[in-house]
Amino acid sequence: MDVVVDTRPLWRILLARAVGRPMRFALGIGAYWIVSAMEFPGDLTAQGQQALAVFVLCIIFWALNVLPLMITSLMAIALLPLTGVMTSAQAYSLFGNSAVFFILGAFILAACLMKSGLSTRLSLLFLRQFGHSPRQLLLSIFLLNALMSFFMSEHAVAAMNFPIVAEIVAVLGLRPVRSSYGKAMFLALAWGSTIGGVATLLGGGRAPLALAILQQVTGDSPYTFLSWSLYALPVVFVMLAVGFAVILRWFPVDIDSVKEAEAVLEERVSKLGRVKNEEKAIAAVMVLTVATWIGFGHTLGLANIAIAAVVVLFTFRLVAWREVEEYVNWGIILMYGGAICLGAAVDQSGAARWIAHGLIGEWANSPALVIMAISGSTWLLTEAMSNSAVVALMMPLGLGIAEDVGMQMAILAPVVAIPAGLAFAFPIGTPANAIAYSSGYLRLRDLIVPGMLMGLIAWIVFNVTVNVYWPLLGYSPTPL
Repeated sequence: MDVVVDTRPLWRILLARAVGRPMRFALGIGAYWIVSAMEFPGDLTAQGQQALAVFVLCIIFWALNVLPLMITSLMAIALLPLTGVMTSAQAYSLFGNSAVFFILGAFILAACLMKSGLSTRLSLLFLRQFGHSPRQLLLSIFLLNALMSFFMSEHAVAAMNFPIVAEIVAVLGLRPVRSSYGKAMFLALAWGSTIGGVATLLGGGRAPLALAILQQVTGDSPYTFLSWSLYALPVVFVMLAVGFAVILRWFPVDIDSVKEAEAVLEERVSKLGRVKNEEKAIAAVMVLTVATWIGFGHTLGLANIAIAAVVVLFTFRLVAWREVEEYVNWGIILMYGGAICLGAAVDQSGAARWIAHGLIGEWANSPALVIMAISGSTWLLTEAMSNSAVVALMMPLGLGIAEDVGMQMAILAPVVAIPAGLAFAFPIGTPANAIAYSSGYLRLRDLIVPGMLMGLIAWIVFNVTVNVYWPLLGYSPTPL
């Protein structure tokens, strides 16, 4: 394990620890007290005001990292009954949303892929097959991470492939910070994972969380596993092309050969040996699960299929519980449950509609501008805070705006969830960026400048897709 030495003066370290968190905590509590005590114009109910106060408190705690994300979510579940927004039975029942169990099942399936070594084998074989020149190797890493993020959490993909990329750049003798090709390799790792992560419901928890909030508010979620991907894939394909072009433009290839890397990949593949029966069985279960999601997800339920797949894995002893505990991020499960509860409370209390009415003002008669504003705000926020927290913030507000304008409310799920996954510029925006930055090859400005350009292009591409392509699928930003 790497040891990081804090070289700041002792007085600054002590001051930061003594003042930083208490000040942030006090800021959240103060904001809660102000919102819950002041008089608001309009028809905001008492329950709506308390829901808004809890909402503001949680957003501050999420944004400033006062408490771990999952603890803040659990706090929200407890505060809603205590403040009279809803009963305890209502609040805690929302935690049992099917999206939570879908995410849990997807995490366990991904854990089996990693534990068995199948995901690593696929990565090495892909790179060995296609990475025969510097540009081909760079493109292989970029596309590999994107494709794997179609079926696994983008964070897990970036973490899993990071050691492979680190070994390749070390064998090639690339110098940290100074090597343009080294920077490009780690940026390809991060951006490929990020772009691929929005393609399906498996790339992260943002899409299931948005669909869960949509279902709690409207009582229906019209998207299937396949239809969601149909909405997202045009953005993914365009941004893959743009992303690779931006990487080559900012960080030109400055080496002539990758023969040393080819030898390393060949050696690592040979060490894995023949494909084990366990890997074959897990691959079969995963393929069958995805096929069932695509073909019968809407009728059988995505969560039911995911849990059934997990039961099959345990029935045939392809995974042990202690192995699941090592790979599944249980804190994220808690975070999603609390976020779903908070989003439902903000909507049901009328607070979301009240906020939406105050925000949209005179431009409420233009749904295209509403979508541009929501997607743009979501993109900017996700560069600075957890994308799951951004979904929890923007979905209730977006649904309130959609209802006020007369838009189809279902369209807000991808309008929020897809831009929430497109953080390219800052290490805090997504763990994939943080993992790439931790390599030591990238300076902060190496991420920020091209990353902000990527984010802006992604926002433009997304809005063009909404207005040109989405109507072909049956959804239009125009009023009903």
